Amino acid sequence: MKYIKSIFPLAVAIIWTYALHNSWGTLPPLGKLMSPFHGFWVNAEAPESSELTEENLQIPGLEKTVTVVYDEMGVPHVFAENDHDLYVAQGYLTAKDRLWQMEFQTHFAGGRISEIVGEKGMVSDQFQRRMGAVYGAEKSFEGMKEDPKATETLQAYSDGVNAYIESLTERNYPLEYKLLNYAPEKWTPIKSALFLKNMSFVLASGTDDLKMTNILRKYGKAVAEDLFPNYPFVESPIIPVGTPRDFKPVPIPESPTDFIGLGSAMKTREKDPNIGSNNWAVSGNKTVSGLPMLANDPHLTLSLPSIWYQMQLVAPGVNVYGSTMPGTPNVIVGFNKNVAWGVTNVGSDILDWYQVKFKDASKAEYWHDGKWKKTTMRIEKFNIKGKESFVDTIFFTHHGPVVYLSHEKPFKSNIPVGHALRWIAHEKSQELTTFYKLNRAANYADYTQALTYYSAPAQNFIFASNQGDIALWVNGKFPLKSYTQGKYLLDGTDPKADWTGFIPQSHNPHAKNPVRGFLSSANQSSVDPSYPYYMGWQYAPSERGRRINERLEAMSKITMDSLRGLQNDNFNIRARTLLPLLMAKLKFPAGGVYAQAANELKRWNLQNATNSQGATIFENWVSLLHDAIWSDEFAADENAPMNSPSMDRTIKMMQDEPNAIWWDNVKTQNKKENMEEIISASFKASIDTLVKKHGPIGSEWAWYKHKQTGVRHLIPGMDALSRLNIPMGGGGTI
Repeated sequence: MKYIKSIFPLAVAIIWTYALHNSWGTLPPLGKLMSPFHGFWVNAEAPESSELTEENLQIPGLEKTVTVVYDEMGVPHVFAENDHDLYVAQGYLTAKDRLWQMEFQTHFAGGRISEIVGEKGMVSDQFQRRMGAVYGAEKSFEGMKEDPKATETLQAYSDGVNAYIESLTERNYPLEYKLLNYAPEKWTPIKSALFLKNMSFVLASGTDDLKMTNILRKYGKAVAEDLFPNYPFVESPIIPVGTPRDFKPVPIPESPTDFIGLGSAMKTREKDPNIGSNNWAVSGNKTVSGLPMLANDPHLTLSLPSIWYQMQLVAPGVNVYGSTMPGTPNVIVGFNKNVAWGVTNVGSDILDWYQVKFKDASKAEYWHDGKWKKTTMRIEKFNIKGKESFVDTIFFTHHGPVVYLSHEKPFKSNIPVGHALRWIAHEKSQELTTFYKLNRAANYADYTQALTYYSAPAQNFIFASNQGDIALWVNGKFPLKSYTQGKYLLDGTDPKADWTGFIPQSHNPHAKNPVRGFLSSANQSSVDPSYPYYMGWQYAPSERGRRINERLEAMSKITMDSLRGLQNDNFNIRARTLLPLLMAKLKFPAGGVYAQAANELKRWNLQNATNSQGATIFENWVSLLHDAIWSDEFAADENAPMNSPSMDRTIKMMQDEPNAIWWDNVKTQNKKENMEEIISASFKASIDTLVKKHGPIGSEWAWYKHKQTGVRHLIPGMDALSRLNIPMGGGGTI
């Protein structure tokens, strides 16, 4: 007994020591995490003063003095005596505030998350590599190295990041490294290329080709083209209608033979109609100052840390302020003493899928243009935390990678099996040169020259200068296609379906100093149907662009405050059109909650304000109405996913097709519903769901409480590091 008593404390100590120094599931070693010397407590120390401060940067690699001034908001203003030192400082200072974000995002882009979190990261990692993210970054890096200045800039930036990494000890690692139990690694220029390529994945990898092919197979071409038209019924395109064109179009490729590809289950990154960015420029004749003004809110996905990082960069030949992207040098959107510029996403069709016919199980050859051609293979090695490494083989045709072979089951993605991917993100590119030159631009000519280097993701580059010019270029590298080529899956054996070239950059849609005195973009259609080239059929809903343009048309004596007001405009232009149509058809029992809700809609001022109850009722109703109209015919199906028609097409049907066959719910037997019944039933269902979620009509029905805007941390599920349920108005089409 005495022996047991003496051994018990030792056993407990051994077990406790083991527990504190080893990982448990997703938890890091608790001893390291809770250490008072280098654990998470260190990260809870008070931040540096927010008062105006100035310091001379003392880091390895600087050639001369670099002064950094931090303003009251903590924004660094960097003053260097040469470009090299400027970008060393940018890399160092960005890493000081955002190192974990920079590393985590490039690990994601490079398909290396499993190195941090183990086997559960493999689904994402394999998808990234098979989509060609690393391959595309390597091609992009090749393009960057063709510009010596870009090469120097990337290396200096990397040196700065590494100077900060080398200054760290385990004690002052950013919190996320401690939570995930790993350490930062050396930064290399290819990581910056990976980050830029990941922006193509975020902004230019949406594809509905398979869903549209499934619709084509089920309903035929007439229905597919009727319900999914190639241009919206109501639109205010980015380039104003009637803008003169200063080019002669090149010949358009011959259309490929009609082809209905094999439908198969896939889940791609879908285009989200409820997120987007806005920008505009107004000429001096509309402003109080008499000079042009420019506004931009390219917010992208809300996340913590933010995708943006403000800086001022000053050296001989450059004095620029704006938003940078942690992981890459230069200012991405901003202004200098002479010009300002901003961006929004274009959303054109720059990604196509080609059905592949392999010769045999070896996949060594595939059929194209009447002959067998050799495939190439790319070997990808995955290092997995806590597991043996894994080697994957990716087959390439001349189109691109075959993301999933026909016998493979897609992981959580919906990429069509047995199809090769042709994607602009796999092209060699020089985006870094574009931003280097924009940072130093002095006039319109400099701006347009900088844009000639830009490929992807395509952006609407808005511009204003102190010479009085405003301009907008829909800019990027766009494949030269026949009309609607790529709306559906393509035949990989038919050379007529191949990309044969690109729209000449000088032919990209653009406008300068329009008579109306302003230009804008909100991810809507780039051009009207008279534009001679096909760029795509599916863009963001028109409402934001229409609202911006009607407001700018009416505005005069514009100031910074009036443009801020426009950025915060909450008017619901969709409700202005749709609500009268709905209310005219609505039927409901007298009295009770349905009558209360209807009265609330009648009182609503069409503003999606923070506390608006009318906005909650309208938005929830329209969402359920859209589902009620289309979900029976276009039901979610893992084996054959399909799109639903857009709200633009749905509103057109409400206005002009009250007897359309689509009003009937095919799931109900011995009954044929009409427009009035579907509208009324969806209203009742909407109110029922709101009562269930929020209780009786009242303050809990406030728009912000229903919408639940949140800014989430990049680590999934990390609510403690997120900002949730932020009181704000707005909406996807506002």
